Parts: sequence; structure tokens; C-alpha cells
Amino acid sequence: MKQTNRRATTLTAAVRPATPQQRAARAARNGGEPTLEFADRVPYDAYVHASTLHRLQQPLSDDPGEMSFLMVSQIMELYFGLTCHELRQAQRDLRADRVWDALAPLRRAALHLEGLNAAWRGLRWMTPADFNRFRDLLGEGSGFQSAMYRRLEFLLGLRDPALIRPFRRQPQVYDELRATLAAPSLWDDVVALLARHGHDLPADLLGRDVSVEHHPHPAVEAAWLTVYDDNRPDNQLRLLGEALTEVAEQFGDWRWNHVKAVQRTMGAKVGSGGSTGLAWLQRSMARVVFPELWSARTAM
Repeated sequence: MKQTNRRATTLTAAVRPATPQQRAARAARNGGEPTLEFADRVPYDAYVHASTLHRLQQPLSDDPGEMSFLMVSQIMELYFGLTCHELRQAQRDLRADRVWDALAPLRRAALHLEGLNAAWRGLRWMTPADFNRFRDLLGEGSGFQSAMYRRLEFLLGLRDPALIRPFRRQPQVYDELRATLAAPSLWDDVVALLARHGHDLPADLLGRDVSVEHHPHPAVEAAWLTVYDDNRPDNQLRLLGEALTEVAEQFGDWRWNHVKAVQRTMGAKVGSGGSTGLAWLQRSMARVVFPELWSARTAM
């Protein structure tokens, strides 16, 4: 903890926090021009760590297109982490019955997923010939092995304990994934919230093993039908449903864009990580995030 505090103190000093009055005084001293002299590290780099980020690209080939593939993959990893951050905040709010507060991180999460989807555009140039120039060098490396994506799936309620096995020899990553599996998903927290707000949900559903994937339940669907039947603008549960729907839709779009990217660059070839590739991805899309939010729409 002391080491963390020291790092935070050092970072704060390098960034040089300032009040509005101090900023105004600095601008006056500079005659309106940007500050060009710093005693130490440039504050922007101290905060963003841009110089570190731009040293993290280590292509395996001389092919110029590989840099796009590598950097887009890294950008997606950052978006996975950012979305997980927002979903965990939404969970904390929902567990404390702060429904209004939970809407903001959920809406941010949907926007981050929208940015994640836009990242696929950076690879639309890639044909099978382009990918094949460096694909063999990737060996068994596959996006299937992204621990942060797996955490995102677990938080959203898509849970398969077998999928943490690749990380057994990375103790910290493995423990974090196990902890995510052992804790309720966002959807579990939503179902619990519905029960606390008076919706009749069975005890076996509320007390189920959360490490196992949730299966659609008619009582949860009925609860959402009741929620959506109330059209008042201050119906916070209805607003929550719409925020969750946007998250689910954007996540579904990402999965579909992944399928299309694989089709474009690999066709139906086997995947680098040992799966059937395209066929495996297509099957995985049958598992729906927040299923009762979608099925309830048929009866609305």
C-alpha cells in the first residue's frame, strides 16, 4: 500500500495539478502560448504513459500490415478492460439499490462497446492473402485466449468455467477469472434487484450457483413485462432495461463483427487456437446476453 501511495504521489507531482486561478496565471505568464519548458517528464506523458504505450508493439514480421493487426488487437484489449470497469461500477450501484446511479456507467459501457465495434474498421483492408503473410508466425496465439474478454463475458453472464483453464499457469490472471466466476454477474445483480423491488421471483433462482450460466426463466421475463408496462418517464427500472439492452446490443454487434472479420480474412479455415474457427464463433453467438430482456419483447 505504501508503494502504491508513493507512486500516486510521484505521478501527481509530475502531472502538476492546478486550480482555475493557477491555470489563468500560467496563461497570462505565457502570453496565451502553450508551456514549452518542464523541469521533468512532460505532464501528458506522465498521466497517459503514451511513451510506454507506443513501445508495446513488437511485430513478429516485417510485413507492414501486421502493425494494424497488432495495434487494433491492443486497442480492443483496452476497450475490454474499460467496459469491465464500467460494468463493475454498475454492479456496485445496483447492489446498493442506486438504480439511477447505475444508468451512467451502463450508458458509458455501451459507448465503449460502440468504440470497440469501430475498431474492426481498422482491419477491413485485410484479405486472406494479407493475413497469411504473417499468420503462421502467430502460432497458437488467438483472441480466444484474451483473459480480459473472458472477464467481460463472465460479467455479462456468459459463463463457462472450462474457459479459464488456459490461464492456470498465470496465477494472478487465473485467480482474477476464478473470482469473477464465483461472483454474481451483472444479470444476476439485475435479477436480485427486480426481486427487491417486489417482483415475484422463485427462491431457487435467486439462490442458484452463480458460477453456472443463467438460463432464461419465465418469471424474469414476466417481471420485465410488468416493468415495461409502466410508461412513466420516472420508471427507473424501465430506464435500466433500456440501458442494459443497449449494452447487450453493442456486445452482440461486436461478436457479429468478429464473425465477419474471420470470414473476410480466413473463410472457414481452422482457428489458430485449435478451434474450428468460424463455425465455433457462429455457435457461440447462440448464447444471448440478458435473454429475458429480448424474449419479453415478443409479449409486449
